[in-house]
Amino acid sequence: MSFHDPAVLDCPFDFADALEYDPSLASLAERGPVSRIRLPYGEAEAWLVTSFAGVRQVTCDPRFSRAAIIGRDYPRMTPEPIVSPESINVTDPPYVTRLRQTAAQAFTRERVVAMRPAVDGVVAKLLSAMAEAGPPADLVTSLSVPLPHLTICELLAVPEADRERLRTYTMRLLATSPAARKGAADAKAALREYFAGLIPARRATPGEDLLSAMVTAPVAPGEEPLTDDELAVMAVTLILSGNDTATCQISNIVYLLLTRSEERAALAGDAGRFPGALEELLRFIPFRKGVGIPRIALEDAEVEGTAIEAGDYVHVSYLAANRDPAVFPDPHTLDLERPVRPHMTFGWGGHHCLAAPLARAELESAVTGLLTRFPHLRLAVAPEDLEWDTGTIRRFPVRLPVTW
Repeated sequence: MSFHDPAVLDCPFDFADALEYDPSLASLAERGPVSRIRLPYGEAEAWLVTSFAGVRQVTCDPRFSRAAIIGRDYPRMTPEPIVSPESINVTDPPYVTRLRQTAAQAFTRERVVAMRPAVDGVVAKLLSAMAEAGPPADLVTSLSVPLPHLTICELLAVPEADRERLRTYTMRLLATSPAARKGAADAKAALREYFAGLIPARRATPGEDLLSAMVTAPVAPGEEPLTDDELAVMAVTLILSGNDTATCQISNIVYLLLTRSEERAALAGDAGRFPGALEELLRFIPFRKGVGIPRIALEDAEVEGTAIEAGDYVHVSYLAANRDPAVFPDPHTLDLERPVRPHMTFGWGGHHCLAAPLARAELESAVTGLLTRFPHLRLAVAPEDLEWDTGTIRRFPVRLPVTW
């Protein structure tokens, strides 16, 4: 094994210049596929893997454990860890496999197809309200924020009176300010308590919603059904996922298409191209900052020629992997004609986002519905006058004023 350069780089990962790619990530990838970094919060330094092959290895290799970070002050970007210790996102096989198999019952191909009318219905209502109010409109508040939240709440059968409160909780969990620590911890506990309160009734009288589907999912021979607490944590994971990727990407995709006339014209002329183009848009857009949840090496290992010692923290960058020229030629170019191949926007391996099919359905419905309903849609302000989020780990315009 060859040892990597021991120099440790401070990485605040606070770059927020529209949807430009973070130059610090580009620089790290150019240095090599594995670097030693220090993040704003946490007890120790970490390795950061940026190549597609390296990220694929770490996310699929059982020697790198997410569960091992539980109870440790692991290196991260937020003052309060976003995930609960019992979350599906910090579990390892075989336990994570059991949890995911249960949650996957809510996202079978048949169920996702059945979800689409509900998604389209929410989109239609939101666009009608936007049209009735007249231009200009803020697309963030009119579509990007409410659609994913209303959709996941609808699919989980969350009572309408509770939905705004749950959205407030999820936003608090994504904040990066040191002052946000207590609010984030309280929000996490409140979400978990809320769903724990719903589960007994769904178990007694299941409906057609996703929570009922998980509660009533068949149990493999020899296994115990998931506890109410485990199910509550999975519901929290789903509502966080439902308010994360799609919320950012609706605004980001529309922003790109409204500032790139050639790409927009190509899609407007052939709506059937959008599903393929969506995969390139998802690959290209850096919708988050930096990194997410690390893993700990359970034993000595080697990643891309770098020696990783047992006990080391290892972060991966899905953003950098999506820009790996070995996999995506000319990776910093948005090419809607690029042949579709797997990207890492929804993660990889055992922690690939279970709600990805729902996010894709929301994005396709929202963007195609918007451009069809408002064929003359355009920005109501100059692109350079837009304000971009700087307070969370996400990348998106705080407001996206549009007119038509």
